[in-house]
Amino acid sequence: MDDFSKLMLGTVQFGMNYGVANTTGKPSFETVKAILKTAYDGGVTALDTAPAYGDSEEVIGRALSELGLTDRFSIVTKIPKLPAGCDAEKFIAGSLETSLLRLRIACVDAALLHAEDDAQYLGVLKSMVGRGLIKAAGISLNTAAHRTEGDAADCLQVPASLLDRRFDNCFGKGRHIFVRGAYMQGMLLMPEENIFIPEVRERRRKLEKIGLPMAELALRFLFAKPGPKSILTGVETADQLRENIRIAALPPLGESDLRTVEKIAFPELPEMYVSPHFWPQYKKLHNIG
Repeated sequence: MDDFSKLMLGTVQFGMNYGVANTTGKPSFETVKAILKTAYDGGVTALDTAPAYGDSEEVIGRALSELGLTDRFSIVTKIPKLPAGCDAEKFIAGSLETSLLRLRIACVDAALLHAEDDAQYLGVLKSMVGRGLIKAAGISLNTAAHRTEGDAADCLQVPASLLDRRFDNCFGKGRHIFVRGAYMQGMLLMPEENIFIPEVRERRRKLEKIGLPMAELALRFLFAKPGPKSILTGVETADQLRENIRIAALPPLGESDLRTVEKIAFPELPEMYVSPHFWPQYKKLHNIG
């Protein structure tokens, strides 16, 4: 698991329109190639994808092939939610074989169960290591109720940010952690008037007083967490990626700023406020269109 770069490129945007702050939509194929070339040149050689991300896997496979970089990236993909009553081994193997064909590779560096309530199938997924389809098996966790279900996983993907502390107990235990949600799907970076959760808007104002650009504060905060990890960020342009690479070269957030962030983040906000997974419920509850 040491082959994953500290900064990881999320690729959901390659296959579909994604993110509350996305204003440009799905990038063109040439833009994807430019992003991947920029990533490689900047030492970002870890990619996160999934069959659920539209045609992201096909786009990645074709782009890396045309760039001559097929074997230069460490790729994490996912297993869709298993249908009730299915043959778990057959379904998981079939999903992986399809992903490998799309990505144009022989083995994926890590595969995650995309649905956290599929944790019962982790043993089946781990058996795919012996079949040569994957190198490591894990789970993508999403809600606090499931945060202990990845104890037997080789690796985990968890959400974490300046305001989202639900999975802090997962760090520093030796497993590689793929961290998503650094910007809370863009909410930490968008214009203040677009933040539809008042409590998040109020705390972001306090975070801004630290005096660092919000993207820099968010990433350097996560790099300060203990243990092996890769911080996942999605971009729509190569310039956005270059800025993330610049930030990743900076030292983790210092102790003084970390203490300030801790004070701002306490008490923890409800899960519905910090998790995009619950935002549709929040909008419905508060009659937000």
